[in-house]
Amino acid sequence: MCENRRMPPESLQAARPYRGVPQDERRAQRRAQLIAAAVAVYGERGYRHSTVKAVCEAAGLTERYFYESFANSEALLIASFNAVTYSVLGEITAAAHEAGRSRIARARAMLYTYFAALQREPRSARVFLVEIRGVSRAVDKAFDAALRAIGEHVGRLVVPPGVPADPLLEAGIVGGLIHIALRWIEDGYSPDIEVVTDSALRLGMVLGRPPVRQQSA
Repeated sequence: MCENRRMPPESLQAARPYRGVPQDERRAQRRAQLIAAAVAVYGERGYRHSTVKAVCEAAGLTERYFYESFANSEALLIASFNAVTYSVLGEITAAAHEAGRSRIARARAMLYTYFAALQREPRSARVFLVEIRGVSRAVDKAFDAALRAIGEHVGRLVVPPGVPADPLLEAGIVGGLIHIALRWIEDGYSPDIEVVTDSALRLGMVLGRPPVRQQSA
């Protein structure tokens, strides 16, 4: 009599490679597809007018795969924001290294690259700078965490040796630069990128100044 063999558990079946691609790799690929689709859909329609279904259709995936990677649409918004933000941060870092050792040249290269990225992707810039605020407390926390990380990273690139880190000043400067970007976006990317870069540079260079100590009388 033939032995009645049970099928392996679903989790073990899922772990098997499909056409030579491991399950974890396939899941990561689907997640990346959803994030890329979300950036495109949010940029076209705005986050509040975009549905999970629309994002899945743009990604070429079913909603089943959406919930495989994300608990809800806010989680996808956060992942999309982080993907765009840290991609631009990578561009900014590369520009700083290419600019040489001059603190001013580095800062200017970073700012120019930042504004160029906003101008290159105007719809995404509006979503991830304008619309993202106020969606939820979780989204606001993710936004603030990214700004903190960017401030620390930029500080390490432009602050001269021996000048102590100042997280409050970093926060103020990053916030100020975002407000410059927002005004620039609202004004239709006017004035020219060279002009807005120079304006932002005047603010950004404060980051490298040593603290002023009040002398006692």
